[in-house]
Amino acid sequence: MSNLHVLVVDDEPAVRQLLAEAVTRAGYSVDQAANATQAAAKLARGDIDVALCDIKMPDGDGIDLVRNSRASGIDTTFIMVTAFASMETAIEALRAGASDYLIKPVRNEEVLHRLSQIDALRGLREENRVLRKTIGTNAPKLYRFTSPAMLEVERLVSKVAPTDSTVLITGESGTGKGVVARAIHEQGKRRDGIFLSINCSAIPEHLLESEFFGHTKGAFTSADRARKGLFLEADRGTLFLDEIGELPLHMQAKLLNAIEDKEVRPLGSEQARRVDTRIIAATNSNLAEKVSQSRFREDLYFRLSMFQIPVPPLRERRADIRALIQFLLRNSKLGSDQPRAIEIHPVAEESLLAYGWPGNVRELENVINRACILAEGNYITVADLTSEIASASSSYLPNATGSVAAQCLREQLRKVEGEILLGAIDAAGGDRRLAAQRLGIGLSSLYRKLDDLEQQGLIGGATPPSE
Repeated sequence: MSNLHVLVVDDEPAVRQLLAEAVTRAGYSVDQAANATQAAAKLARGDIDVALCDIKMPDGDGIDLVRNSRASGIDTTFIMVTAFASMETAIEALRAGASDYLIKPVRNEEVLHRLSQIDALRGLREENRVLRKTIGTNAPKLYRFTSPAMLEVERLVSKVAPTDSTVLITGESGTGKGVVARAIHEQGKRRDGIFLSINCSAIPEHLLESEFFGHTKGAFTSADRARKGLFLEADRGTLFLDEIGELPLHMQAKLLNAIEDKEVRPLGSEQARRVDTRIIAATNSNLAEKVSQSRFREDLYFRLSMFQIPVPPLRERRADIRALIQFLLRNSKLGSDQPRAIEIHPVAEESLLAYGWPGNVRELENVINRACILAEGNYITVADLTSEIASASSSYLPNATGSVAAQCLREQLRKVEGEILLGAIDAAGGDRRLAAQRLGIGLSSLYRKLDDLEQQGLIGGATPPSE
């Protein structure tokens, strides 16, 4: 199936109709124009991919039509059709911007062969564009989960990926629904096509139809050029619709039609375009509840949820947290060209493991990035974490509950850190600069930690010796 949109331009009705029927049977969408004036109006919309254009017409010349289209910035591919087998006419058409020419009487097989070549070339250009985008994106290495809950997610992904089924991914915000969607795409037969991710809640409502289905030039006031739209952009690839529950009802109906009919009609166009786009949707809301409240279409819900993949929150798959921490540390760049070799103190790691993570993996990533910024000597300690996270592992202390346990653990962690700092200073003969070097932290960081510990009464105050 191709989404190539072809315009047949010929003043002879029989010739035009026969050619249009042959092109339609080949699977292309077709429009017709009986003269140069009609053709110019249709070309001006900007949605014609290929024009099979007669050269001699009652109201104009096909070569002038090509020349004017090129001057207007229209990138339609022109194949000229002429009954005049003169080399001069062919050369003039090519100089005007036509790609090729055919001599009447035209054989259908020859026309379809030329169209298939153009379609293949367009596909190759799209593949190159996707490849350049992929190469230019420094995507992190793949992460392998270890928790039973995520191993089940991976199993579901492996089952549905090779199919063309729509998929609905559910889960709290920040759980990694987008990662799951990309995994489905990468493991499927569309892996060489584009993966286009769109947040439905981020598109203004009055622009939704144009963004999804495209528009022709002049379709509305600000449409100064044609736009393909998301479905056509993702043709032969995957369109990932995040926050699908935020779509208004009127767009839900149009989306359902596009999924079921595999066609879209750009705003301002009279011609529907075929599309071969896989749809993966995601939501952090309860769509079944929205259906019962008449806020989400039941038919669209059933269509999307043909295959559901629930992604559990991070607190329900704690077996993944330790490996996720190491994965994020290995891939932390923070603006540098190469990942930094950053280590984490065992006590700090235990705090991360014990925290509840209401923001899920996204929150973990933000916390790790913040800690990497604060870390001295590429070594994360408890002091580089927020107090809320630093005190999280209190729940693992025996005979201690609630805020008392949290305070108890915090003090113990701080005391341990103080003992390490003071021990390093003693070993350095009181030379704080040398102690900081041996600890792998900056001198200012050493003083900051000492001041914090002193203010909390965990170490005694002392005037630093001269260095």
